[in-house]
Amino acid sequence: MSPAKKKIKHNEFDTPWKNILRLYFKDFLAFFLPKAHDGIDWERGYEFLDKELARITREAQIGDRRVDELVKVWQRDGVEQWVLIHAEIQGNRKQNFAAEMYTYQYRAYDLHRRPVVSLAILTDDEDGWRPAEYEHELWGTQVIFKFTSIKLLDHQEASLEKSTNPFAVVTLAHLQAKKTRNHTEDRYQIKKRMIRNLYQMRFSRQKIVDLFRFIDWVLHLPEEADTRLFNEIIEFGESQKMPYISSFERIAMKKGQQIGQQIGQQIGQQIGQQIGQQIGQQIGQQIGQLKGMAQMLTRLLQHRFGTLPDWASEKINKAEPASLEEWSLRFVDAQSLEDVFSDKT
Repeated sequence: MSPAKKKIKHNEFDTPWKNILRLYFKDFLAFFLPKAHDGIDWERGYEFLDKELARITREAQIGDRRVDELVKVWQRDGVEQWVLIHAEIQGNRKQNFAAEMYTYQYRAYDLHRRPVVSLAILTDDEDGWRPAEYEHELWGTQVIFKFTSIKLLDHQEASLEKSTNPFAVVTLAHLQAKKTRNHTEDRYQIKKRMIRNLYQMRFSRQKIVDLFRFIDWVLHLPEEADTRLFNEIIEFGESQKMPYISSFERIAMKKGQQIGQQIGQQIGQQIGQQIGQQIGQQIGQQIGQLKGMAQMLTRLLQHRFGTLPDWASEKINKAEPASLEEWSLRFVDAQSLEDVFSDKT
């Protein structure tokens, strides 16, 4: 099998979608449900209702729904009430999907007695599957539940490339990931073009980095191609005087501590030069290695669990290399921050 036809096994989209949705929920609604976006009082903020969502899922016996989000927002029309936005990312055809959307809707309403807006983002590649309504009728009693259903396949590549909304980039990356899942070289070229295009967008530095992480995750490449692209992007970034995009999260998940030490040595060399000849390059490398390990662990945890609480950042900043190494190993199987930092031996 040629490299161009080599099958890419990494097609897990749940984590990157959940991360980017939580980071840029306002942009998410502006792109996929602008009517709701325009009706929300964003100055009052919004709140992800994780505990309430878990309760709804558990009591409804729906099962594992990792990309569902239940978000509390406030209306901007002066009405003294808040509404719930239920957003669902569905990656493949699922039997009874519309019925489950209805279950979410009435369980959320029953729990809070507030209006519920339901939104389904269908990221699969089956054009004919477009659930948007649930209906049930028996002996004169009828239930009709309609929800907004967005099909990513309906978006055109040219329009996405012209859009200034970050979720145009997200949508394009997802569609290209589906399109190139068995074509490594095609994916390589598309990924390189999309990352380069990030430099031309008028986003904040952090938003560009976060979008890069999404692209890097969903457009996953084999190790050799990933390393080759990484070197090209670093060189391109330096030529644009914007060398802040890196692929360390992806590389670290594959190579773990080995890559962390290499990064640390590089940082150590820089610190050693700044400190000067009197302290020496060796000490600088040791300091840099420790900081590199801490930075690597921090970025990995942020990638999975979101913004770290102060207690977690403090533990990382004060940790010895042995602890950082142990926590990095636990990260692979950990389900929560507490699992990573537990005192178990």
